[in-house]
Amino acid sequence: MTAESFRSDGDEYSPEPPPPTGLLDVLSVAAVVVDADGRIVFWTPQAGELFGYTAEEALGKYAARLLVHPEHLQAVVSLFAEVMATGRSWAGAFPIRHKEGSSRLVEFRNMRLLDELGHVYALGIAADHALLQRVETDLALCERLINQSPIGLALMDPDLRYLLVNPALERIDGISAEDHKGRHLREAVPLPDIDTIESALRQVLTTGTPLLDQYHVGRPPADPDNEHAWSLSFYRLEDPGGRVLGAATSVVDVTERHRAAAEADRARRRLALIAHASTRVGTTLDVEQTAQELAEITAPELADVVAVDVLDSALACRSTRTPDNGPELFRALALKAAHPTVALDAADPPGDLAAYDGDRLVTLCVHTGRPVLVRHVGDRDLRRIGRDAEATALLARAGVHSYLAVPLIAHGEVLGALDLKRTRNPLPFDEDDVVLASELAGRAGVAIDNARWFQSVRNTALTLQRSLLPEHPPHLTGLEVASRYQPAQATSEVGGDWYDVIPLSEDKAALVVGDVMGNGIDAAATMGRLRTATCAYADLDLVPDAVLQHLDKITCDLEHYIVTCLYAVYDPHTRQCRIANAGHMPPALARSGLAPALLELPPGVPLGLGGIPFETTTVDLGPGDLLVLYTDGLVETRHHPIDDRLNVLLGFLDESHRPLEEVCDLLLYGLRHPDDHDDVALLVARAL
Repeated sequence: MTAESFRSDGDEYSPEPPPPTGLLDVLSVAAVVVDADGRIVFWTPQAGELFGYTAEEALGKYAARLLVHPEHLQAVVSLFAEVMATGRSWAGAFPIRHKEGSSRLVEFRNMRLLDELGHVYALGIAADHALLQRVETDLALCERLINQSPIGLALMDPDLRYLLVNPALERIDGISAEDHKGRHLREAVPLPDIDTIESALRQVLTTGTPLLDQYHVGRPPADPDNEHAWSLSFYRLEDPGGRVLGAATSVVDVTERHRAAAEADRARRRLALIAHASTRVGTTLDVEQTAQELAEITAPELADVVAVDVLDSALACRSTRTPDNGPELFRALALKAAHPTVALDAADPPGDLAAYDGDRLVTLCVHTGRPVLVRHVGDRDLRRIGRDAEATALLARAGVHSYLAVPLIAHGEVLGALDLKRTRNPLPFDEDDVVLASELAGRAGVAIDNARWFQSVRNTALTLQRSLLPEHPPHLTGLEVASRYQPAQATSEVGGDWYDVIPLSEDKAALVVGDVMGNGIDAAATMGRLRTATCAYADLDLVPDAVLQHLDKITCDLEHYIVTCLYAVYDPHTRQCRIANAGHMPPALARSGLAPALLELPPGVPLGLGGIPFETTTVDLGPGDLLVLYTDGLVETRHHPIDDRLNVLLGFLDESHRPLEEVCDLLLYGLRHPDDHDDVALLVARAL
């Protein structure tokens, strides 16, 4: 039996294979023939791909047992019997059993066959159901896209004659699809640059490389009185065998595309600006720096001239609630221009105070807490923007044509205003600019609010700290002293470091350096209490370890504070210094003719641990000997070993004959770094 001997009921089977269309290859259609008993007698390679069995494995086998799951066997046998008995074809999707054991849904077309001897067979044509659905979906989608697409689409043969035109191109050209078909491109669309378009299409037909977004201008028949701009894209069409079928073109109205692209680009830039502001504005707890960051990120992206002005009452952390009229006192914090302009001369320089009447736009902005937008600035508007007549004239000379002020608000409180002007940018401010400026001002307002309160607390703590430290070292017999206190530079936080010089009886003097762990007002207040207690115990002329023992008892009652302290008493008559250490950094000693060194003292434990005794060590101090007491903020960093830093400290003491004030400056500027996060107390004493 051969394939040529088969015929379908009522139709002769032609042995001539149809020319390949490519679609059958894509679907990989399988054919299976079974005899009247249900045995497989014909098996194509595509069937092997679909079901997983080779011809050797399939031929002669019962198709139902080989390909059907047991639970479906009865239904398949009944269907087979019906097809064989009635000759009625059956089509549908059915789950089959793949060789590997999995279940796959297959699309079938089943029909009865008769050979020339009258024998009955069943022909099953099958394809993967998911693949067939995808192809059907693709075809339906292509048809819908072509017919419903707002983009003009056309197919042309290799001679550039129209074969197909979608409705969108009919509307664009003003010519019906029937009038397009069979006509040459030059005949259908007589554009001025038709030679360029034809040349581009022939290049695509020759090379196969698409040409995208070729912009052309012309007057279409649908609207001959107005000039239109289009973006044309050209593609070559080929069959699976590589034969060139023609060309496809797409036509998009450039005006709409440009409008959408410009709007999308504007939105991207605005989002990028907001994201940039999130990382650039508020990098420090410094009001002026935050305002400057806001000004720099706003110009030139949003405005040509930017000013950031904050109410003076807000900077002082006083209530900013005022009547809705009347003047306001502003402090200029930042000023930025995208280009040289005389408008800068009309603005208040950073740091200056300026009073603005209630009718000024910036005052109106802070009174209402709402943006003030003047799309097109006139002479009357300029008089409400400038601080005086001279400033108004400068703004007019600068070409200020649009103005926007948005309030700086944090936690419901108006702190000031972001003042924006456009001079070179020809577009006026719009509502989108108001939204963007308000977003930037909102972020900056919170940062400025945090910075002003931080600075207020820091200034309070620093004032308290300095008030608790001795203003000037007292005059001592046989001893010259100098001292320094410096807050943390990186965070501007005030800690609990302190020093003291206490005159005692019989010309003796107590030298004290201590460090309360922590920072802020609480640490400064604790430091003040310990300094007062130290002075009281020093007057009792106790030995240093006894003084530390008393301070330890006091510290235990101070809410779990831990304190390090170094207490020394110098007697000029015996030239001896008695020192006790409570977990503090060792002092440095520089003697004439000897290398500077750290004093070897029993380290002791910090104050506040309670009940652990301290020891007193006696050190001789000859004339010219230099004793340096300091807190750990002078030498400790996050990036260097402490031993290396202590060696650097000793290196600065090589010339111990320097004036003591110079020694203090040398140690501070030589060892301190802008990134240091701790404060420093430094006390230097030289025996005379």
